[in-house]
Amino acid sequence: MKQYAVIAYDYTDPEALDRRMANREAHLDGICQLTERGSFLSGGAILNEQGKMIGSNAHFQFADRQAFDAWLATEPYMTGRVWEHVDIQEVRLFDPHV
Repeated sequence: MKQYAVIAYDYTDPEALDRRMANREAHLDGICQLTERGSFLSGGAILNEQGKMIGSNAHFQFADRQAFDAWLATEPYMTGRVWEHVDIQEVRLFDPHV
């Protein structure tokens, strides 16, 4: 399995937060499904100084980059124009049980 770190920043237009909130339930439902499959490892919202959600950070694992990209293409924060800038890096997370 390949592991990926994702840092995604939202669009900054006046409707950006509304789009995030409109897509949030579908996004979280998808994250729960990924968790059940063992593909979502950790993550949450990035906040600005006022505590407003402006992006996301997460760790995922998939069989390969192709499988990760296939999921990302259907992610509600991508299809709903929430995330504007997405940085993806392959990582190897520390596992204290190994």
